[in-house]
Amino acid sequence: MNTKLYVGNLPFTTTESDLQALFESTGQVSTINIVRDRATGQARGFAFVEMSDAEGAQRAINELDKHQFGGRSLTVNEAKPMAARPGGGGGGFGGGRQRRESRW
Repeated sequence: MNTKLYVGNLPFTTTESDLQALFESTGQVSTINIVRDRATGQARGFAFVEMSDAEGAQRAINELDKHQFGGRSLTVNEAKPMAARPGGGGGGFGGGRQRRESRW
């Protein structure tokens, strides 16, 4: 079963190939997703790496957490499920405010 890892404090110039090379030393990598800003496309400094098995994921955590990479100390741990966001479908502006009747 695949295990998803959170990788934080990445240099903004990190590529998928860089992470592939780094994490392959601990086990088989399934997917890599560097999180980018939607507007600019610039990396946001963190990524998710999915490992093929739990043993490789645990090795990656043990060996790469606090590892110096590109002049930064990486944070590597098991990714937590994304929390549900409040508001549900408000169009992203104010969490679903109700419309008022017209004054006129």
